[in-house]
Amino acid sequence: MTVTREPRLGEPPPERTAERPERAEGIDFDGLYHAHFRSLTLQLAAYCGDLSQAQDLVQEAFCRAFARWSRVSRYDDPVAWVRRVAWNLAASRWRRLRTAQSWLRRQREEHVPGPGPDRVALTAALAQLPPTQRRAVVLHHLADLSVTQIAQQEGVPEGTVKSWLHRGRAALAAQLAGTNEVNDDE
Repeated sequence: MTVTREPRLGEPPPERTAERPERAEGIDFDGLYHAHFRSLTLQLAAYCGDLSQAQDLVQEAFCRAFARWSRVSRYDDPVAWVRRVAWNLAASRWRRLRTAQSWLRRQREEHVPGPGPDRVALTAALAQLPPTQRRAVVLHHLADLSVTQIAQQEGVPEGTVKSWLHRGRAALAAQLAGTNEVNDDE
């Protein structure tokens, strides 16, 4: 079986030399590649809609053929094998894309409204507290921990935690008093 490549304008046809003898089966890999890469790429480009992706798929198919060339070269039509591999790779690509798109569609984007003015004021007021008082207030009021649990976690006596909570609440009340007056006027 002799395979000829597509003629190119202004280029003489390749001649067989001692460097590239034909295989006993009638075709060598280089000849097959040069004769069919372009036509297979055009077929896959029409199918995929992307020339560079088609080139990658055909190149991968030829790489797989090269790795198995001793077996593939004995087929009646090695080009058909390369074409089938390229088309299978394209189908796999479409399946991967479809799976990825399906996964993305299942990811729900939740639109959460921004923080209200009270939340912003509370966050700003908490930021003004010393770290120990802030931790005590957050653990007691937001994490619902008891004074005993906070004392154990922080490694301090319960009286210290009570003191932090008292000072923290007083500082928050003073800072938030001005903010509440502004919100009440609205």
